[in-house]
This record gives sequence, structure tokens and C-alpha cells, in this order.
Amino acid sequence: MRFAGRELAELLGEAIPSDHAAQTLADRLIERRVGAPADGRWRVLDLGCGTGDSVDVFRAVDPAVDWTGLDIAGSREVGERVRADARFVTFDGTSIPFEAGAFDLVYCKQVLEHVHAPAPLLAEVARVLAPAGRFAGSTSQLEPFHSRSTFNYTPYGFDALLRDAGLGLVEIRPGIDAATLLAHRLAGSGRYLRSRWGRWWGGRSPLNRAIDYYGAIKRLDARTLNADKLLFCGQFAFVARRADGPA
Repeated sequence: MRFAGRELAELLGEAIPSDHAAQTLADRLIERRVGAPADGRWRVLDLGCGTGDSVDVFRAVDPAVDWTGLDIAGSREVGERVRADARFVTFDGTSIPFEAGAFDLVYCKQVLEHVHAPAPLLAEVARVLAPAGRFAGSTSQLEPFHSRSTFNYTPYGFDALLRDAGLGLVEIRPGIDAATLLAHRLAGSGRYLRSRWGRWWGGRSPLNRAIDYYGAIKRLDARTLNADKLLFCGQFAFVARRADGPA
């Protein structure tokens, strides 16, 4: 494997980070308080919030967070929602019912692969972001079909889609590898997978671990490892900003 992600690294430039190459969940972006203003309340929109459980993660980081959950009325996860301790709003799946610049962060974890018309929705995300706001979360690349998923995105294709919507990719990080997701789908929920799934999901999945070992032998830097992992990832985490906002 000779720097398999070279082309991707060239195309995405500084959006591929060089600080570390750890497998990343969207939850880690919450812990970093992405988009939170230095002063004032952190205004967060969870796009595709489902049952609304992300509010607990946000409140653990910032108890004063102004969190709003948004989802389509017919979502299966919305139907399973039981909590009433946060603000929940429904919409048509495209037009976000808030004024321009209303949020410091639009958070979107594993939702975009289920969206039938991502381009107009992303344009709406750009509209409701504050000038210094951030759009962050995760989506699928090589993940098998699940829960009526509609699209999978390559990192390059996702970057192009963001640019067309008036957004700019700030960073993109590899999540769980595609081979592990495929194996999970093929094998079902057997005892072996159940015993390891949490560790693979939130830590290092097998192929990502193999790339790390290879990188240690070849003394590859973190950015090179990230590019290689992005090439083979089932999911990736991202942070974007308004194209007309501050970097």
C-alpha cells in the first residue's frame, strides 16, 4: 500500500487534518464545542435529531446550550421519541423553518445518507448558520444500505456538494472502516461481533488498526494516514463553515 490516499489528499488539501489520525465519531466534535461562540449562548440545531438523545451529549459539555431538534414528522426515530425535556420541531425535509443566521452549529450525525434531495437542504443549512457558525457531523461513504439510505458520499464528492451549497469544508476525518461495516452486515449480530462492536465503533476498527500498523512501519505522518483511512472508510466525520464567513 503506497500512500493509497494520495489523490484524495491532493484534492482536499488542508481539510485532511495533520494533528492526529484517530478514528473519529461525530460525538467528538461536540466535545470540542465546534461552533460555540467565545461569549454568548451556544445555539445548536440537531438536523435529523430522531429520538433527540444528542441533547444529553451537548448538555454534558455545556449545560446552558440552546439546543433544538429538527426532523421530518414521519421519521421512524421520531415515532420512537419519548422525551419532552427539549425543543423539537418538524419540517418537510428541505426548508428549515428558522431565520437566517439562527444557529452557531448545525449538527447532523448519520443523516445525510438518508436525504433524498441533499443540495437544497445543504443550502438551507448555509442560510441558518451564523457568519462564524459551523456545520458538523458525520455521514456514510461505503456503508451498506440501511434504514432506507439513499446516497453514500465520497469525501471529494461531499466537498463538491458543500461548495455548491455555499459551504466550505474545514476538516474531514475517517470513521469506522468499510470492511468492518460490511462484515457486520454479512455476519449479523453474532456473539463475536457484539463483544467487539463498541470497541470497533468508538475506538479503532480492524482495517483502521492495520493502516496504523503499516503507518508505524513506514513512518507515515498523520495526514497521510487520514487520507488512506478516508479512502476505505465506511463513515467519515466533518466540519464545514459558511463560504462567506470567517475561516
